[in-house]
Amino acid sequence: MYYKKKPWPSLRLDAWQDTYQTLHMYTQVVGKVRLKLSPMINQWWQTPLYLAARGLSTSPIPYPSCDRTFEMRFDFLDHRLVIETYDGKARSIALGGAVKDFYREVMEALRGLGVEVRIWTMPVEVVDPIPFEQDDRHATYDPVYAHRFWQVLRQADVVLKEFRGRFTGKSSPVHFFWGSFDLAVTRFSGRPAPPPEGTDLITRLGYNAELSSVGFWPGGRGIQGEISGAAFYSYTYPAPSGLRDQPVRPDKAFYHDELGEFLLMYDDVRGSADPRSAILDFAQSTYEAGASLQGWPMAELDLRQKEATAATSQNPAAPPSELAASKAPNPQGT
Repeated sequence: MYYKKKPWPSLRLDAWQDTYQTLHMYTQVVGKVRLKLSPMINQWWQTPLYLAARGLSTSPIPYPSCDRTFEMRFDFLDHRLVIETYDGKARSIALGGAVKDFYREVMEALRGLGVEVRIWTMPVEVVDPIPFEQDDRHATYDPVYAHRFWQVLRQADVVLKEFRGRFTGKSSPVHFFWGSFDLAVTRFSGRPAPPPEGTDLITRLGYNAELSSVGFWPGGRGIQGEISGAAFYSYTYPAPSGLRDQPVRPDKAFYHDELGEFLLMYDDVRGSADPRSAILDFAQSTYEAGASLQGWPMAELDLRQKEATAATSQNPAAPPSELAASKAPNPQGT
């Protein structure tokens, strides 16, 4: 299928709401397979999906242990879910139709590839969840808008990776959480923090350290609140006193009291003269606002611009140490 190239396409919530909800459930089916079979990683980093050349991917999933792997990938050009195994076998499922049918086809395809897995079929982080095997309410899939959504994610992924590269401390990958349906990258101060009181295990393990997170969410109604359109967001945990009153950039960024987050609406980004700079300014200024109030050792954690420039330099006259293409050797070795 051919698509016209629009760098930051329109993604009005009311124009693709039904497709959004269906695609959200599709990603939860696939994400739960990865969650079930992958070893635990801090902050649940074994669960998300990642941007791929044609869509979203689980990355290789071990089954039943490290001697076998398979990968599940959403292709938003041909609009299929592709499942491929380490030994060259593959299955492909067309995107579209009711969630219950998609769930059934995914499970059948996995069994056909020799992967036996049972997942909890109740969706998470949504209002009024319907078990996958019963869900015939979510059955709309518009390939044009699915592709647009991926185009936004694809470009946001590049910018957020640039932002991630400015930080030398512990940081998550840029990854797509299928529960909340958002793309995010998270920085950590290196200090622990008490989890929110009275929360479940998922929240306790996800929020047990000081952190600053920035990402993109297509908007709508979530379990924590509602916004009327797509937006870039940023929050600090635990939220320090006075955060909402801190100045942030660009001018159209604001603090959303219900969500407890800074927001920069996607339409303001795509309408700006330089969307990349708008996103980076938002990410950097909101990070600085929260990290400074929490007392992060920012001078130690931030990659100095001179170092970043040298590390990515293509100047053949640059010293070899600044153009290393592989992991530096252990300086303690002989």
